[in-house]
Amino acid sequence: MAKPEDIDAICGALPQVEFGFSWGDRPTYKVPRGPKGRGFVLYRAPHKTAVDPDTGHLYEDLLVIVVPDANAKAALVEDPSVPFFTIPHFNGYNAVLVQESRLGEMHREQLEEILIEAWAARAPKRLVAEFFARR
Repeated sequence: MAKPEDIDAICGALPQVEFGFSWGDRPTYKVPRGPKGRGFVLYRAPHKTAVDPDTGHLYEDLLVIVVPDANAKAALVEDPSVPFFTIPHFNGYNAVLVQESRLGEMHREQLEEILIEAWAARAPKRLVAEFFARR
């Protein structure tokens, strides 16, 4: 099953990925390396827009993961076998949320596939083509 440390292992193994910051101080995996890097996985700070409906507490361990399009987002959010969800703050934005503490509800291979898709959605087309040609 997936674990929080798998995020770093998977993202770090993808071509041209760097771990940096976006949205000011938020830890983020970006592609490609350098000033043109675009975030594809972000560690989101607790915020009043993301509250656990059962407890009323702010989510403390949210990841924002980019998805290729609205259909991919809907597929993940509507699939009861994986712990992805969205909030109104992300309406119209191709990304899903997941709590790190719930990653163990899916297989590592599922997480890897989702992270590779996130990377591919933000990486330069040439880099994506080279990556998939080698796989």
